[in-house]
Amino acid sequence: MKVAKVSHAQTLRGLKNISWLTARQLGKVAAGLNVSMFEKRSQIFDERDNSNWCYVLLSGVARVTCRNRKGRRAVVIMLAPGMIPAFPQPVIGVNYNFRCEAVTACNVGTIGWDDFIEICLGISSVDFKRMASNYAGRWDLVQLRCLNFMSCTLGERLALILLELSDNFGVPDAQGTRLTVKARHADLAELAGASRPRVSEHLTEFETKHMIMRRRRQLVVNRDRLESFLSLSHSHAIEEQSIA
Repeated sequence: MKVAKVSHAQTLRGLKNISWLTARQLGKVAAGLNVSMFEKRSQIFDERDNSNWCYVLLSGVARVTCRNRKGRRAVVIMLAPGMIPAFPQPVIGVNYNFRCEAVTACNVGTIGWDDFIEICLGISSVDFKRMASNYAGRWDLVQLRCLNFMSCTLGERLALILLELSDNFGVPDAQGTRLTVKARHADLAELAGASRPRVSEHLTEFETKHMIMRRRRQLVVNRDRLESFLSLSHSHAIEEQSIA
């Protein structure tokens, strides 16, 4: 049993969004974890879960899906190992039916939310929720009202998605950042909210401009070129608005 706890502590130390905790805090979190294994394509939890658990993806790849306006389930976030973000608060009259699913076989640790906040911050979870509510407010409602507030083109949305994936699943490569997960056109289309043929057209253009490249069925992202593309697109949009 002790060996398992040490192993969990070592795993937690390597997770991006938990590694800021001290060794003592990581040890306490590891000691409080209940670890379960989820098979590929199985459901980890959904928005109906009110058990007040904090979920930590220890290994594997997961995703968050929801129902779109047509009632079809679509991918909205791909998750690398780390603390799984909470779902947005419910909105009256809108039901997205959020669900966290295992893309590959996953090991997931759960710990009571109250215990997790006490270990990490030394305050009660009630106080934390009050502080978070006052600080962040309900920006999710603003985004719900203004889904296209950035007026991003499909090319810009794809560039942002590829940068996000490279942050979460990228490893250094001689020609950029190599994604360790499959970036299938169908999945990228779901994330971008567009059709697969249109996404394929843009990805072909990205390859032509050397913003991405395919190698052995893996995608290599040139972050500098993608960021330059976004900066240039944004500056052109500002110029057009000033002229108008």
